[in-house]
Amino acid sequence: MSKFVVSARKYRPHRFEDVVGQSHVTNTLKNALRNDHLAHAFLFCGPRGVGKTTCARILAKVLNCQNIGADFEPCDTCDSCRAFNENASFNITELDAASNNSVEHIRALIEQVRFQPQQGKYKVFIIDEVHMLSQQAFNAFLKTLEEPPPYAIFILATTEKHKIIPTILSRCQIFDFKRIQVPDMVAHLKGICDTEAIQADPEALHIVAQKADGALRDALSIFDRIAAFSGKEIKYQDVIDNLNVLDYDYYFKFVDALLIEDMASVMLIFDEILKKGFDPDIFLNGLSEHLRNLLVAKDPQTIELLTLSEGLQKRYLHQAAKTSSTFLLTALNLANDCDIHYKTARNKRLHVEMTLIKMTYINRAVEISNGPVPLVEKKTPDGTNQEQSTSEPPIARPGLVSPDTEGKKASPEMPVLVSDADKEPKVSEQSEIKPDPAESLTEEPPKLEEPSQETGNSPANIPQAESLMALPKLGDMNQMLQQLREEAANEVVVSAKYELSLENVEKVWKEYADQLEQDSIRNMLINNVELELEDKKITALVSSKLVENAVRQEVRVIQQIREDFAMRDLSLNIIIDKSKMPVAPKKAKPMSNKEKLRSMYEKNPDIKTLAEKFGLRFDE
Repeated sequence: MSKFVVSARKYRPHRFEDVVGQSHVTNTLKNALRNDHLAHAFLFCGPRGVGKTTCARILAKVLNCQNIGADFEPCDTCDSCRAFNENASFNITELDAASNNSVEHIRALIEQVRFQPQQGKYKVFIIDEVHMLSQQAFNAFLKTLEEPPPYAIFILATTEKHKIIPTILSRCQIFDFKRIQVPDMVAHLKGICDTEAIQADPEALHIVAQKADGALRDALSIFDRIAAFSGKEIKYQDVIDNLNVLDYDYYFKFVDALLIEDMASVMLIFDEILKKGFDPDIFLNGLSEHLRNLLVAKDPQTIELLTLSEGLQKRYLHQAAKTSSTFLLTALNLANDCDIHYKTARNKRLHVEMTLIKMTYINRAVEISNGPVPLVEKKTPDGTNQEQSTSEPPIARPGLVSPDTEGKKASPEMPVLVSDADKEPKVSEQSEIKPDPAESLTEEPPKLEEPSQETGNSPANIPQAESLMALPKLGDMNQMLQQLREEAANEVVVSAKYELSLENVEKVWKEYADQLEQDSIRNMLINNVELELEDKKITALVSSKLVENAVRQEVRVIQQIREDFAMRDLSLNIIIDKSKMPVAPKKAKPMSNKEKLRSMYEKNPDIKTLAEKFGLRFDE
């Protein structure tokens, strides 16, 4: 049988000063002991693996220590401390409320409270996972918890304080344990490595601490697993292989590819990550954390928020200097939107790849929306390059990238711009151009001023620039009206296909109906509709509401009629005419037996044949 003891038990603290990351609790308990202001009931709350039960045991050992010092730490040499370390102390009772949660277990505990301690001053009762007690057990425990004997101390521990009834909370002194920070956890792991003579990379210990998520017990369990694999030398690569963690190098290379708009490298890196067995959402979450760390590293005041080793902090500082805050915020926003819709996406890989492609061209979109337009090189007929620039730079749509250029590499010959035709407002037949009421009614409105080269894209000018991009640029109203008149004069008159008459209307109607795919609608339009023509008004007489709805749904029929007759003012009116409804001939109901027999013969002649074959006769 192996004598191996897991690190979580082997290195469990025996003194208050050895507790990791909970100084606010240990200092309070030591001061209470020093001032003799110790409560009779405590409630230790916090996540798993942060030291609740450990602090409860240390406090129980201190209370009965025979050689307590000035620092109010247990001596670990007296009979009481040795008995506690050997689990042979009769003054300390531990109860697991997860399995002992009934009223009978609490009554048995209350019976033990009645007996005074055999050795020492106090009897300490530690109830772990106290939130698992039933409602009846809580009620049975209330009186004893409120007024216990002077030698009884109760220490309750729980991970879910909200499940404890308020009457219990009001009778306890509550201590909230916090998650253990990564630096404290790394320092504790380094001490264990020194004791065990294990060589460990600082980055490897940081990965173990981050994977533990604030629980020291989890960190020690992970450490034991890595140590069993690596032996006396724990390397960074061993940790990420065993814990299925994506290496930081992938994220640094990925962001470098995004900054230079190398979409091929972006897609290849993502494919390599998927081939290693990582899910797309794991990579996406890791990329979001990497972008967040870059944003934090841009300010020296927030660099302390990076719970990483010094080597990684320097790498983040170096890459953060090459990225802009706009790029990082936009990339974080894209990653967040992708994560929100990831579960509902059918093709999850394509969903993530589309987000990565958008990230690739963030800088170009920002330059187009805010920066000046670069000079465009155009080749003259003789083959030489000629730089041209317009006197008035074209307007870029802020925050948008043209779909035609989204999948191509960055090039100064491919700016995403709005053409001059897009600047002018488009006028339709039903639209009306109205001047802005805020502007003075002058013949020629004042031109909008553009930011000068001296001011550039300063923060003060950005809102004005965005407003200029959002509003269309109005020209001279008289010039626009003159242009409309010219277009109306030059409008080509479309010739009619047929001369307007009822016969031609019925012909166009039938031609349209024959093109329909649904037989039911086609038959309704042909057989159940009668057309009438009066001037430029077409009336459709239908036989029922069903046919009326079918005609109203076919909006294209009137459009076809107007095009064939070149008359836009033709109208269609639908009227239900009940006289058009087909009337079934009424048959007299057979009354006598002879009439009923004749009716049966008409419906089924085989009955008459059967009657004649067997000589049957029916009474009249």
